[in-house]
Amino acid sequence: MKSEINFQIQLDKDRIPEKIFWDATENPNEGINETKAISINVWDHYHKGLLGINLWTKDMPVDEMNHFLVDIIGNMAQMVKDSTQDPKIVAILEEAGREITKHVNELAKQQEQPQAGTTDSLDALLEQTRAKIKK
Repeated sequence: MKSEINFQIQLDKDRIPEKIFWDATENPNEGINETKAISINVWDHYHKGLLGINLWTKDMPVDEMNHFLVDIIGNMAQMVKDSTQDPKIVAILEEAGREITKHVNELAKQQEQPQAGTTDSLDALLEQTRAKIKK
């Protein structure tokens, strides 16, 4: 069995992403989907290092980028639980996610704008991420 993930990036004249589209063989949605940010990491076994690409469109809202970051950290914590099962690393990542969530919520209160999707609990975000991974 073979799975594929495909991305199409539309750039402006300065090579800044304007639109990002993706599709995957195991995508639960029909057809090509649009997103505002992607983060892809690959372990280069030969060079023993990370190859990564992080892209976001110029209209990606800051509150959504912050939520995306918290979700990435939650996903990393789950990956560590599933792979190395190192409880200390998991705890550090979860605490980082909680601290960032707290900071984002404080920013939202200062700006008096509710942050869509941001919660006080990293645990809720971790559960959402786990549910997405299991699908």
